[in-house]
Amino acid sequence: MKKLGYLMAMLLCMSACKPAAQKNEKPILMVTIEPLRYFAEAVAGDRYEVVSMVPKGVSPETYDPTPQQMIDLNQSAAYLRIGHIGFEEVWMDRLSENLPDLKIYDMSEGVDWIHEESHSTDGHHHHGVEPHIWNSTVNAEIIAENVYNALCKMDEASQPFYKHRLDSLKQVISATDSLVRDFLCQNADSTFLIYHPSLSYYAREYGLKQICIEDGGKEPSPAHLKELMETCKEHGVNVLFLQKEFSMDNALLIADELGLRIVPINPLSYQWQDEMLKVARTLTEH
Repeated sequence: MKKLGYLMAMLLCMSACKPAAQKNEKPILMVTIEPLRYFAEAVAGDRYEVVSMVPKGVSPETYDPTPQQMIDLNQSAAYLRIGHIGFEEVWMDRLSENLPDLKIYDMSEGVDWIHEESHSTDGHHHHGVEPHIWNSTVNAEIIAENVYNALCKMDEASQPFYKHRLDSLKQVISATDSLVRDFLCQNADSTFLIYHPSLSYYAREYGLKQICIEDGGKEPSPAHLKELMETCKEHGVNVLFLQKEFSMDNALLIADELGLRIVPINPLSYQWQDEMLKVARTLTEH
């Protein structure tokens, strides 16, 4: 709380004395996470310097910005939020209140949300909506369109430039979807185990079942662990996807007990296409 108060005081100070941008420097476009930086850079090209608030290898569920990031944010042209990830749930209202001139655009507009229904093994997120929208080619197109719309609002004169780059990005997204479907047609596993429910939209899009170790955003209880074991056996689970931002103890325990293959993934990677394909490819390897 002390750190939070210090950062908010900095925001108040910066909002009153925002420095002018130096000539010949690209305007800064702030985004929440690395996958969104990928989409933003793909559409913005060389018109903006795109910067992620949440660094590589850090969970956006619990991250707090640094004083230097607050300075960068105060000097940025706009902020593109991914939707409802933990960092944004905590910080966005405060940022908009204390930096009233900051333009904030929501890249999740138009997404068909997965809503929380329970804290069992169905993979739903504990915040009310599942926030990992970028792990889906359908949502990726929506995000790309939202990036394009935001850029056109800020820089209408460059609309043809952004449209050309948007079209190129959509071709990459479409090709990724085709490749994922090709992999999943190859006798792929239809169910997988994961610690944190980062692949909920991926599973919905491709008719897969995600079983989540996390129980309402917390470490699983012994009863939940037992339920997980039984569910994994029932569905013939062979793969456990692990993310380095989260605890591995219970995941490794389950994997050892059931003889699961352990595959590290990084749904927060800038290399969006590689991660999408890695999941599909893994599910075809028996």
